[in-house]
Amino acid sequence: MISGTDVWKGYLLAWDETYTLIQSPFTRDGARVFGADSDHTTLAIAALQHRISLGEAIECVSLAEGVNGSIFTMATGVDMADEVTYDSCKWDLLIGDDATVVLIQRDVQIELPELETYVEVDDDFYMAIANAWEKELQDGHVSQGAYVSSSQYIEGGVARMALSGQQFGELLVWPPRQLNEKGLREDGRVSLTPVGNVASWTKLSAAGAPSEFSLRAPLLGGLTTVLLDLEDGPKGVFLMVDDEENEIKIGDSVELVVRRIYAQEGLIRYGLRGRII
Repeated sequence: MISGTDVWKGYLLAWDETYTLIQSPFTRDGARVFGADSDHTTLAIAALQHRISLGEAIECVSLAEGVNGSIFTMATGVDMADEVTYDSCKWDLLIGDDATVVLIQRDVQIELPELETYVEVDDDFYMAIANAWEKELQDGHVSQGAYVSSSQYIEGGVARMALSGQQFGELLVWPPRQLNEKGLREDGRVSLTPVGNVASWTKLSAAGAPSEFSLRAPLLGGLTTVLLDLEDGPKGVFLMVDDEENEIKIGDSVELVVRRIYAQEGLIRYGLRGRII
């Protein structure tokens, strides 16, 4: 396996056969900080997805505290180590005090490279977004719109996080359905390519955004949503990432990445969001 550096799913990346280092490009007072919709969980998912894209077969990973294990498994299909499987796992995932994650082979000693891209954040904006997420994460913060319980969210998690579609004969649909066109249960789950082209888009004003986003939408100047013609055929509607500027045009190529969506009842709801490629 060759080594290298890259920008991957909006993050900075360096790797060789023994490790994958992934960091936020954003800095504040010299330290790496998260963008508006990222955290250690989204970094960890992106790191493993890159590893898998190189052809690495990984069955389980031991996760550091601070990474949401259930979301990690939904998005990657890789189990987190437990007391039974820990010794057989070959990979450990470590997190830094800043916006950094390292996926590394166990018992390997390495000197990690320094990635020399630094995008300084606006301090007022950074603090406002951080405070908004803190308020959203309070137990009493509940959507005034379409309420989705935690059990409903988890039930559809794989379809949202891993873009899992369903094959009905020659028809490929997303998200999956419980029943086919004849009313019969049918599985036929397939993983879709997380890339598509913009068929349409809209930007919701801060005042017109759903209540789930009422604290952050004014800070972000509204929310951009796209209708994508996915590479494998189905269509889907997705929010664009908050970490980047979104100057959308019809026909733009967009990749889907795992990011924070909103928080409710003390839990962060993750899902796929688009970024222009």
